[in-house]
Amino acid sequence: MGDDPARLTFTVQLEEYSLYTDPEQSILEHKALEPVERRYMERTIHQRMHQGIFRESVIRAYQERCAVCRLHHRVLWDAAHIKPDGEGGPAEERNGLSLCKLHHAAFDRWFFSVRPDYSIEVSPKILSEKDGPMLQHGLKEIHNQRIQLPRNTDLRPDREYLDYRYQLFSRAQ
Repeated sequence: MGDDPARLTFTVQLEEYSLYTDPEQSILEHKALEPVERRYMERTIHQRMHQGIFRESVIRAYQERCAVCRLHHRVLWDAAHIKPDGEGGPAEERNGLSLCKLHHAAFDRWFFSVRPDYSIEVSPKILSEKDGPMLQHGLKEIHNQRIQLPRNTDLRPDREYLDYRYQLFSRAQ
């Protein structure tokens, strides 16, 4: 709203609500009777150039299926890092899981983890939750199941990476 170059300051006006800063914030906070104001902003991104190659090699290692539910629809697959990229996890098959978008999001948000013995542990919080069939079949029923592993043993998830991730999962509980 204002700029004061002599004092090296500027003034901004904050809105009553913000749909632009917190993607997890509920859109329901917007006043129901007000029309939505169309607004745009530019963003600068930090893109991982190796991600495309990592994704393709991980998905190929898992025979083009989700390691958890075996879903075989390419448009719904992701390659999830076991040891996060931002924490030095390498972009290689042994640090990746081929997951459908549901299981990737759940994995990243600590709904479940994969133990070093390749079995799945679902969060006790999720196991105790009551919800619809997707929670039951998509998450609760994978508890204590084993993931599908790559046929090539050299491409299977590194047990040290799985242990690292499992320790993070355990602390998040």
